[in-house]
Amino acid sequence: MVKRISGLPQKQQKLDKKTKEKKRKLKEKEQQELDDNQVVIINNIQMPAFPADKELRTINLYGDINERVGADVVAALLYLENSSHIEMPEHPDNTEEMPVVVARSIAMLVSTHGGSASDMFSILDVMDMIKERTCDIETIGIGKVMSAGVPILAAGTPGKRAVGRNCRIMLHNVMAGTGGTIFSMENELEEIKWVQERYIETLANYTKLTPSRIKKLLKTQKDVYISAEEAIKMGIADQII
Repeated sequence: MVKRISGLPQKQQKLDKKTKEKKRKLKEKEQQELDDNQVVIINNIQMPAFPADKELRTINLYGDINERVGADVVAALLYLENSSHIEMPEHPDNTEEMPVVVARSIAMLVSTHGGSASDMFSILDVMDMIKERTCDIETIGIGKVMSAGVPILAAGTPGKRAVGRNCRIMLHNVMAGTGGTIFSMENELEEIKWVQERYIETLANYTKLTPSRIKKLLKTQKDVYISAEEAIKMGIADQII
């Protein structure tokens, strides 16, 4: 008769102990190898401390405007909107007075060749909503601001829209491609016309340009390049940085 301890034969228990011991030693060996090869990065650069009213609240819209970029920008706008209100003294030198609620603005750097019109409109609608109910939005165009990026630059709060001296701004007609039956192509053509008209109306609302002036610029069927100085005259931006 085999003597059992805790429901297992004694020989089986010894085998289990040896197996566990081997696994433990193997794990220790692997961990030691990891420790030997580990690269430790020490960051001794301290982030600058900003007062609450000077905290960096900047969104980078850098690259083509597509669904992923649109989602990221909208999420960032809504997040910064929710943290825009802070309490601080009306006069910083007088710390004894009752604090007032201040809405901090949001800054957005724009540098893009353009992209999807529908994702551009989603960003514009959220920007307008935030400006109306919460805080100002500062826009700064750098490098290149083209196509769908132009209304976004122009949609900043008037007086708080800047453009880099070497930034190139470009307007062109809406581009699209379609296929299928003649009925589906006619339907898509109507949608493209709507997008073109809405783009022109939106840009006119944000700038000093009239719809007829924009249509005249686009009538050449060529890309229309605009300098920083011309952008100021057209009301696309307010100042050059």
